Amino acid sequence: SFFTFRKLAGCTLFITGASRGIGKAIALKAAKDGANIVIAAKTAEPHPTLPGTIYTAAEEIEAAGGKALPCIVNVREEEQIISAVEKAVKTFGGIDILVNNASAISLTGTLETATKKVNLMMDVNVRGTYLTSKACLPHLRKSKNPHILNLSPPMNLNPVWFKNHCAYTISKYGMSMCVLGMAEEFKGEVAVNALWPKTAIHTAAMDMLGGAGIEKQCRKTDILADAAYCILTKPKSFTGNFIIDEVLLREEGVKDFDVYAIAPGHPLIPDFFLDVETDTTAVKQEGYVFKEEKTESTPAKPSGPVAETFRVIQEAMTEENVKSTQGIFQFELSGDGGGTWYIDLKTKGGSAGFGKPPAAADVVMSMSSADFVKMFTGKLKPTMAFMTGKLRIKGNMALAMKLEKMLTQLNSKL
Repeated sequence: SFFTFRKLAGCTLFITGASRGIGKAIALKAAKDGANIVIAAKTAEPHPTLPGTIYTAAEEIEAAGGKALPCIVNVREEEQIISAVEKAVKTFGGIDILVNNASAISLTGTLETATKKVNLMMDVNVRGTYLTSKACLPHLRKSKNPHILNLSPPMNLNPVWFKNHCAYTISKYGMSMCVLGMAEEFKGEVAVNALWPKTAIHTAAMDMLGGAGIEKQCRKTDILADAAYCILTKPKSFTGNFIIDEVLLREEGVKDFDVYAIAPGHPLIPDFFLDVETDTTAVKQEGYVFKEEKTESTPAKPSGPVAETFRVIQEAMTEENVKSTQGIFQFELSGDGGGTWYIDLKTKGGSAGFGKPPAAADVVMSMSSADFVKMFTGKLKPTMAFMTGKLRIKGNMALAMKLEKMLTQLNSKL
């Protein structure tokens, strides 16, 4: 009703990476209460592939009932953070809430992660979060109910979360360690918490990682906005918590999670750093799918979708593909039409088919036949398959990435 108490009315939120995605969703939720939002993000000019700028976000925030202050901030540059904080205090009289949302991701193994990518993740995720917190803290301490909220996961030391993307994991856990340390350091003064989604969330970043059709397996950003709102309206004594969106909302009495689904009823991808065991629904669904795919024996001369896919690959292959790729790929497929298959993009002319490759493979990929067909028809991006544990890769990761490039060219033919 009209008289609903607007808990964040007049509060000032400083949100990094608020020009799109999760940061913007949190901003819009607070704006509905009449909050002031400092959009501290780096996109000032329209980006060729990513939606939104700090100015378009500002328009949306004002339209939702908030006040917006767009500031060009690359969190790698401390001067930009400090000047945005000063501008925020001058404009709105203080800062009540800091949301450290800006983040960089590269899901690559140690030998495949370029140094500039390592620097980017460490600079944005760890150092950016730390320095933005440091710049805001003197102002937060003067607020009545100050909060810092980091979009980072509960620390889970299961090595499975480190082995495939060590640098990314270190950088995200670095953000979580800021929560651990600062919650204790500023106890009684400033609440410091972490929030992480239980499932993949549909954002531009997710489209980049997962490719077309991935959104069906994701939830909307609204679930994080609602969870964040819930945390930020709690007293500052609520601190040092690592919160999972769904767990918190269930405790708050939310029963219907279909409202957050892009495709209600569709299986959801569990997010990183959360062991699947904790999620019986995902385990059950996966188990069921796997049973369906298992087959008693592999026919001598394979036929069906896998064989058809390899036939098309063989036909579509060009000398150009061979020249630009220079790699031999072996596929260990489980399920219908499974077994060992290969694509040779090294030997003159190239070849593809059933059995072991003519020479030693540079990359061995293991996955189910069904996922393989999805991958080659563009329904499942290799990066996404890898990130969700559907695809295991041994060998030269950089070559695996090259294959992904070639797939995009082939998809038109498949």
